[in-house]
Amino acid sequence: MIAILLADFAISNRQPVEVKFWPLPVDFSTRLFFAVLVSAAFGFILGELVAWFGGRRWRQEVRLKQRRIEALERELAATQAQLKSPGETAGGAPRSPGLPSTH
Repeated sequence: MIAILLADFAISNRQPVEVKFWPLPVDFSTRLFFAVLVSAAFGFILGELVAWFGGRRWRQEVRLKQRRIEALERELAATQAQLKSPGETAGGAPRSPGLPSTH
């Protein structure tokens, strides 16, 4: 659908235009559709770069929290393994450290 709209836009806007970059001494002639589409693409890329640099803080925070989660999961697994070995009862069920045995 977008390709059809872009093709229609290009066919409808084929007249030549002169593009000048003030204050630079650069000017050239091109088709209107080309100037508009290149400008839109440049604006999109510039906007994406600004958003990417703006999200740097959030990405860094996510990486730090992910590392913390991984460290806590390793600590939990080690603690569970430590509690499982000496804390098993005769029935095979782990004993809770703070609760009295029901046997």
